[in-house]
Formats: sequence, C-alpha cells, structure tokens
Amino acid sequence: MAQTQTLTGQRFRVRDRYEVGREKIREFARAIQNGHGAHHREADAAALGYDRVLAPPTFASVIGLAATRALLDSVLTEYDISQILQTDQVFEIHRPLLAGDSMTSEMLIESIRNFGDNDFVNVRFALRNERDEVAISGTSTIVARRGAEVDADLVEAVENIVMHSSPVEQVGALEDSDLLIPLGVGPAPALPPRRERAPRTVPDFAALAKGDELPTGTARLTRGDLANYAGVAGDPNPIHFSEHAAKLAGLPTVVAHGLLTMGLAAGYLTDWLGDPTAIEKFSVRFSGFVPVHTTTASTVEFGGRIKSLDPERRTATVLLSGTSEGRKLFGRAVAEVRLG
Repeated sequence: MAQTQTLTGQRFRVRDRYEVGREKIREFARAIQNGHGAHHREADAAALGYDRVLAPPTFASVIGLAATRALLDSVLTEYDISQILQTDQVFEIHRPLLAGDSMTSEMLIESIRNFGDNDFVNVRFALRNERDEVAISGTSTIVARRGAEVDADLVEAVENIVMHSSPVEQVGALEDSDLLIPLGVGPAPALPPRRERAPRTVPDFAALAKGDELPTGTARLTRGDLANYAGVAGDPNPIHFSEHAAKLAGLPTVVAHGLLTMGLAAGYLTDWLGDPTAIEKFSVRFSGFVPVHTTTASTVEFGGRIKSLDPERRTATVLLSGTSEGRKLFGRAVAEVRLG
C-alpha cells in the first residue's frame, strides 16, 4: 500500500502517438450507433465548419484505454487487470478530434484511496494534438482489487477466452520503458481557455427553460454489437462477449461495456442537439449494467432534463438517464452543452 501511495502526484506521457484515422472514426461511430453525418462524411463535417470527418464525443475513450493499459503495465503493476472496474468517466472537449490528428496522452495519478481490498485510482488526462493544443481532458476512476488471491481456475478460464494481444516487455526500470515517459511529480498543467465557437444546434437556447424534458430515445444491443465494440475499442474483458466468463465473475449473463452505454448516451444527446461539437463536457458515474442475452436484443431507454441555463454563454446543463430492464445504468450522468 505504501508503495502505491508514493505514485500519487506522478505524471506520465505515453511515449507513442495515437494517429486518429478516418476509418477508425467511422468504425467507432458505427459501434456506438451514432449515425450523425459529420462522423461519416466530409460534406456533413464541412456543414459544421470542419474540413475533415470528426470523431464522436466519446472517441477519446479509445485513446484513453490504450493509455490506461500502459499505466497498468508499467506503473500500477501490482493490480490484476482482470480485477479492475471503471466507476467514473469525465470528458471535457476543448476542440473536436478530427481525422488526421496526431495525439499525445499525458496522465496524472491524482489520488489513490484504499477501502478494504479495493483501491480507487483517479487519473487525470489530457490529449494534445500535433500543434500542442489540448483537445480533450478529463478524469477516469477505476476500482482495482489488491491483496486478494485470484482463483486459479478463474485465471485459466479467462486466459482461454480473452482475445490475444502482444505481451508487453519491460526493459529495465520505468525510465527505460517503451510505454511511458515519467514527467515527475506535480500538478497537471493549466488548461488553455476553451475555444469559443457558435455551434449549429437544432434547439435554440432562447426556446429552452429549466426543467424541460428531452424527447426519449432507445437503443438496441445484441451480442454482435458487444463483440464489435470490444474489437473497435480494444477492450479485451471477456465478460462482454463470453457467457462463461460473465458467470465466473458473478454476472447473470454477458453485459455491455460501460463506455459503450456512455457512447450511446452521447449519441442520444447528439441526436437532440444536431451538432456533436456542442457537447463541452460529459461525465458519467456507472451504477448498473445492460444484460445482453444470447438470442434476444436488449433495449436501453434514454431520457434527459434541462437542469440549468447560462444566458451569458448560452449553455445548458443536461441531466441524462439510462435504463435497461428496469435497472438504472448511471448513478450520475451530466452534460454541459453550448447552444446556438
């Protein structure tokens, strides 16, 4: 425990860059069922003022997952990756990710809090493009189990199910790692002022009032959707595609990824806004799961309500809800959006 606590305040940069690809954006948009044209066609992106296809609001989760795995493989090595659960995710979108962007990831281990055998690890991150502009920032919180033995039969079962990946080879100390560059101890650099841009939204700010309800929306998820998202997002956890692994983990059946449900919720919000770049901040605390059965699709219902309005910036705070089979998916889901 003492060794882990010394990591609090440590900053790192992922050594390799992430190149945002046009086809990857399209694949991710399909995986989260986001049909907005700006994620698929240059002409639709141009109608919003961009010269390239732009990524959906939660696309940063793909980059973030790779960065998190690098952190677990190089720094937080005492945790078993199969014993990790994400509880919170926050994205602050300063400028959209566009096809062709070359991104670097910086991370700060903001806090590690211990509760029994579980550590709550809070990581702040920033994604910078090739012009050193911060595009996306935010935080991720994971619960990692420590000090408890993992059943050997469970380990073997998971190894026979999980998708294969290349093993990470450590070369000497962390300073020599192929994955991360240590940046020392200190607070995360101050973020630049948000770029002000008038979005091209369908709802008009002047027509909204506190308490207004958004139209309800639904999404359907099948086992094929989960397998597709696992591949596109690079999430190898077998509870999302293997009945056997899910039941070994104490779940009734295969369940949808938390970040997949967050992506669906962002798509629901985009459908209402008409302009995905109007979303400035989106935060979710995961509290439930979507069970996805073998031969029947599962349905997720989304709703929203205007919590507050800021007339000076023409922004709205929207509370979002998501349910499946009567189960709440989010303990909290809040979006800050800027309207035309």
